[in-house]
Amino acid sequence: MVRTQIYLTEQEQSALRTISDNTGRSQSELIRIAVDRLIEETQSTDRGEILGAAAGLWADGAGRADFAVVRAEADRIEPR
Repeated sequence: MVRTQIYLTEQEQSALRTISDNTGRSQSELIRIAVDRLIEETQSTDRGEILGAAAGLWADGAGRADFAVVRAEADRIEPR
């Protein structure tokens, strides 16, 4: 782990202390959990944007293989 210093408002510090007392988790652990959640949410959003941008990519048919050709190639492959 890497030591990091952060600044909290008095209200944030008080709320964090209360949660820490109620859960038995350290304030550092609670902060790491919050950071992990933020990272997860951000990555999920990025993934959603990427998938959204890819939607309809081959709508005009360009670059998409003909299903009959793909099926014929698959039919030639002998099962093991």
